[in-house]
Amino acid sequence: MKIKTKSPIGQEAIEAKGWIGAHRFLILRRISQAFFLSLFLLGPWFGIWWVKGNLSGSLTLDILPLTDPFIALQSIAAGHWPELTALVGAAIVGVAYALIGGRVYCSWVCPINPVTDAANWLHTKLDLPKGWQPKARTRYFMLGMVLAVSALTGTIAWEFVNPISMLHRGLIFGVGFAWAFVLGVFLMDLLLARRGWCGHLCPVGAFYGLLGRGSVLRVTADKRAACDDCMDCFAVCPEMHVITPALRGSDDDTPLILSPDCTNCGRCIDVCSVDVFHFTHRFDKTPSPGRVRTKSNSAPMADKAA
Repeated sequence: MKIKTKSPIGQEAIEAKGWIGAHRFLILRRISQAFFLSLFLLGPWFGIWWVKGNLSGSLTLDILPLTDPFIALQSIAAGHWPELTALVGAAIVGVAYALIGGRVYCSWVCPINPVTDAANWLHTKLDLPKGWQPKARTRYFMLGMVLAVSALTGTIAWEFVNPISMLHRGLIFGVGFAWAFVLGVFLMDLLLARRGWCGHLCPVGAFYGLLGRGSVLRVTADKRAACDDCMDCFAVCPEMHVITPALRGSDDDTPLILSPDCTNCGRCIDVCSVDVFHFTHRFDKTPSPGRVRTKSNSAPMADKAA
């Protein structure tokens, strides 16, 4: 193990770029999440109805309809064809996420993301064991189950237990049963399965991952030859398996992170002190030499990223 892997995660990036530079995209994500959530709370809290509804379906300025395409899909599966405005709203949202990356929703919009990030932070601070790790494809099983239950019951099944909707209701109506779902997600990620909810179980993330398989916005490890094996990118990535093909690839392998599991959160960019990672587009053909193989960088992934 290199000496650098023993230092706190992101420490080298803080020294090289300053604290803000090493948390730039994390800060922007929190601002983005707070912004979208506040738009839906302005009406119930302050009577300012710029946006009516929630992340499942909304109307902005009484003109722009937006619908969660996952909700629309459940409605169709349940045998209830959505109204034209809902279909238009689903198409707008669907096209947007298909272009920028489906799981951008998970890291830049979803209000449950700060909850699971907080659980992971506390899990790391307490040095708890990784715990039960469901197979990554479990979320696709969950996605199929949700659609099947919707079809069998004639309801939009996921909305009965959706922690995103529960959080919204809890913020509007105060203390209540809805908070139990949010607390359950937090405790599961903290005590049972590190990053278990977003990384392995959430059907919403599975749906948006499939939606964004061909998205234009991508992260690239175009400076991978400069990688110094500090392992910080693996330690902070919520889907660490997406990094390896791009970072460890040879000269002939693309440095683009093309996995639909990538959330485009930008944390790998934040914590890399030698600026290996950048945002780009999927058509980027910039030459990106692979790393020179040595004993130290051909070893298995360090404990720090585990």
